[in-house]
Amino acid sequence: MLNKWEGIILKSIPYGEANKIVTLYTREAGKMTAMARGAKKPASRLAAVTQTFTYGFYLLRTGRGMGTLEQGEPIDSMRHIREDLEATAYASYIVELIDRLTEDSGASPNVFGLLHDALHAINEQYDPEAISLFVEWKMLPVAGVHPVLHQCANCGATDGEFAFSFQEIGFLCHRCFAIDPYIVRITPTQLRLIRTFFTVPIQQVGSLNLKKATKQFMKKIVRTVYDEQVGVRLKSRSFLDQLERTPELLPKKEKPREEGD
Repeated sequence: MLNKWEGIILKSIPYGEANKIVTLYTREAGKMTAMARGAKKPASRLAAVTQTFTYGFYLLRTGRGMGTLEQGEPIDSMRHIREDLEATAYASYIVELIDRLTEDSGASPNVFGLLHDALHAINEQYDPEAISLFVEWKMLPVAGVHPVLHQCANCGATDGEFAFSFQEIGFLCHRCFAIDPYIVRITPTQLRLIRTFFTVPIQQVGSLNLKKATKQFMKKIVRTVYDEQVGVRLKSRSFLDQLERTPELLPKKEKPREEGD
């Protein structure tokens, strides 16, 4: 069966002397893996459209086993992501996270929309670190984790002082702090940001310039949840950690006005 699907390339692996095996996430059919014959050859019509991050329309022949990529029509090659090391690093983390947390042939327009909006935002030079945080929080339910962020996870209260509990996987109000000796105290601003990351679509947020300390705090919480509840280890995360330790590897950029505390 021949299908024309809107999709984004998650990864592209060389296969043999001339071919590639590509994994793409499509709006209509979810994650698909296909053979792109001849795509390693520079002159191939499939060479450009099978590069990681490329967004386009793809003609796939499917049946039993692995499909075949017949044609591709690029919509956006995500040029800035390819040319900027920091953008490449965070975009790689996003596509690897989505690849690891999703099954083949399971359509999810929400996941496709999240992937598309995240890569588009990074390509438009929004803060890639903040964008990756949006993806990490929003992919928790896909990983089977449903944090309680709209009320106290223990008593259901919506008022008072709150903290984050890894034990309860969500917020605890001050009345319930005693049930978890390892709560992480959060400010009202941090509470709003966590809810924003989890619930608000990326395209509705606009420019969000967060202090480095704020992003580090949010990252520590969500990654601890992934480590304790999901158990995924990503190669791209190790590279991001290396960039954190050696920021001199990144070119200096104009520093935007920051928000958050």
